[in-house]
Amino acid sequence: MFIPQVDVPTLSSSRPSIIPPLQLDNTYHLSFDASGVVGLLGGDDAVSAMAAVHIYGNQRWSGWYNTPGSFQIAKRLSSLAKSVSLRGHQTLFTRSVDTDPTALFGAVDCKGPKFRAAQSGTVIRETGYVATLLMQECAALDSEGRVVPGRRSHPVEITIANLGAAPEPEVHLARSSAFTRLFASVPIAVSICTCVLCTIYGDWCASLLILVGIVANGISCLILGSADFLFTHPRPAEGSPAGDGILCSGNDFVLLIGPEGAVNSITRGTFSLHFSTKAHYLIRWCSVLFFIQCITQLLLISQASLFGQVMFLTSLGVSALYNARLSSWDKEKIHRKLMFKRVLENLTLTKYTLGTRTTAVVFMLLVLRPKDATVLLNKLLPNDTKVWKQWKATILERLRQSHVESQSHIESSSESEIGGLHGFTQTEQRLLHNLHEDTRAAYDGYRDYPQGDSQ
Repeated sequence: MFIPQVDVPTLSSSRPSIIPPLQLDNTYHLSFDASGVVGLLGGDDAVSAMAAVHIYGNQRWSGWYNTPGSFQIAKRLSSLAKSVSLRGHQTLFTRSVDTDPTALFGAVDCKGPKFRAAQSGTVIRETGYVATLLMQECAALDSEGRVVPGRRSHPVEITIANLGAAPEPEVHLARSSAFTRLFASVPIAVSICTCVLCTIYGDWCASLLILVGIVANGISCLILGSADFLFTHPRPAEGSPAGDGILCSGNDFVLLIGPEGAVNSITRGTFSLHFSTKAHYLIRWCSVLFFIQCITQLLLISQASLFGQVMFLTSLGVSALYNARLSSWDKEKIHRKLMFKRVLENLTLTKYTLGTRTTAVVFMLLVLRPKDATVLLNKLLPNDTKVWKQWKATILERLRQSHVESQSHIESSSESEIGGLHGFTQTEQRLLHNLHEDTRAAYDGYRDYPQGDSQ
């Protein structure tokens, strides 16, 4: 078979190449594509760090650094300015206005445990943030407290909170720490140094970006830090009865013992920021500053040199680490210290662990001595069978007496009541016996209750 040969033309070196050769010269500049994210990342931590000026006193001058998250901060400050403005229109005849810090923190309203007053019968189905802090403080106690001997099925923890004297209706809160001031000097020093280095290097774009960030964050912290961080609670009416009552959350109970004003500080107390009536204008301009910072970063970051971009990102990186560290601190723990060291200075906590809910309810009735024990007993123990009704009637009769019965009398009366009952099965009599055993355990625990002792 004949196979024809095909001549394959060779590429001549003189023929132009389809792919042009890569040209390298000294005019080519490497550019980071960071312009789309520098104004968006790290916003939550930055807002949390900015809000910390109210938790750590004398920190209003600690915000002079280039912080990330300018777009998110601008939105939060805009919301805060609107909140202050709306409240200001509602108080036209005052020189100042209060606003909820959650408008800045971005938190939702905290629903606290249910409260029931023992003397007045007042019921607050949802308390607030301060009551939640007290429940956390009681839960943070190291041990089980005083374990009351007796039958054990589902142990219940009861903390008796002796509140002491009622605090002032308005308390200024501030916390100063030399460590936080020293800690804040790190991002400030890095931002200033990187700005100066960019100026010396001749990169005015990067220098301007860092400077705008320093000015925006510094002025905003200065204005927000000018607000007073307050704790307020309503003043009780003249002649109000004792405010003793129960905070209930699941199987955990806290008994509030103290005057009405002290109990109001727990059940109705709030934290607030106290701004001047013109503050919303200044806060709104701070929001504008951060929007300007975000736009400036979008336009100029790609125009900076490689050295300037490295310096700019270095300042943002150090500031982001500082914001993350500051926002990671347990602010609720700091709030508890402020509340229970500055507001309720004489607070003492005594924890008890009781073996059954029945024992716990009788113990609470003995401590509180409510005017209408029937309502409180039925709310805490809604059981309404024949055995429970018989036991409740016995307990209510004893609570009406002027003093606590002795243990021997309780035991003998309980056994005689069990033996003399007609129409009860053996199972019902065993249940009634267990209920009276729980009653005696509650009396024993109440005898050991030292007023004002703390665990």
